[in-house]
Amino acid sequence: MHELSLAGGILRIVEDVARRDAFTRVEKLCLEAGALAAVDVAALRFALEAISPGTVLEGAELEISRPTGRAFCFGCGESVQIDALGSACPACGAYRLQPTQGMELRVLELRVRDH
Repeated sequence: MHELSLAGGILRIVEDVARRDAFTRVEKLCLEAGALAAVDVAALRFALEAISPGTVLEGAELEISRPTGRAFCFGCGESVQIDALGSACPACGAYRLQPTQGMELRVLELRVRDH
């Protein structure tokens, strides 16, 4: 379950920002986990909830958006939507695709309290 490791990395990022910007609690954490990022969103949510007690994330509302995957097809030259890495191009059936969107895992927004 690499989501626990990802959750730990997200917590470290948030704690670094908390030290830098002097806030003590996160009210809402907004993340983006692209459809091609190989992240199980339910497992990531569970992992974040499991490690948050006693941290700035304790009790925070968690929102995770899931942008679709897109790729450029070298076969037909189209930009196409794909659901998984290794998929065929829905336009021409070729497998020569370069992902262009949906691989990201990032913190988008933090709503915080100062004290």
